[in-house]
Amino acid sequence: MLKIYLARHGQNIDNVNGVLNGHRDEPLTALGIAQAKTTADFIVANKLTFDIIYSSPLKRAHVTAEVIAQALELPQPTILQTLIERDFGVMSGQLVSEIALLCSPDIIETDTITYFLSPAEAETFPDLIKRGKAILEEIKLLHSDGSVLLVTHGDIGKMIYAAYYDLAWSDVLVNFHFGNCEVLLLSEDSPATEAHVFKQEQQNH
Repeated sequence: MLKIYLARHGQNIDNVNGVLNGHRDEPLTALGIAQAKTTADFIVANKLTFDIIYSSPLKRAHVTAEVIAQALELPQPTILQTLIERDFGVMSGQLVSEIALLCSPDIIETDTITYFLSPAEAETFPDLIKRGKAILEEIKLLHSDGSVLLVTHGDIGKMIYAAYYDLAWSDVLVNFHFGNCEVLLLSEDSPATEAHVFKQEQQNH
């Protein structure tokens, strides 16, 4: 049986500044690095092991993956381009506080995040579900069993989860928050409702 763990990256500069990052490639903050170390400590304390760590190409995810790999004395993470965050299109670089103003009524609001659904040039959530399914197919072709860690981002991470458990993307957006350096477990013996195996106190969304 294959166990797939998903970790979101630590806090980065755009998170602190309330800027929508998408494919922007700003570095982790000092807190972001500390969050990555806390996640690594959780992994070590719970004796989780991985055959390999895959990472998004963006530095906020890749550096998070490097911190975890170092703690586990594993090789450098392998870049998987498809783990990159959602393309935010024209919303890249906009302020989080302006989502409702710029994108209403085509939004979904939760307690922590306002999701924009289809601004110009952006990937939609149905697009992300398709990418999530392709990622899972690729991982399952490479690994029939064992355990792997995918270090990725909020929107695509949630859609990988949705694809794995065959859940509606709109339900997944509102069901839980996938915070910085939190961890999900996707496994045949781990139901969707129990996938969130590690949470951290969040300073931003």
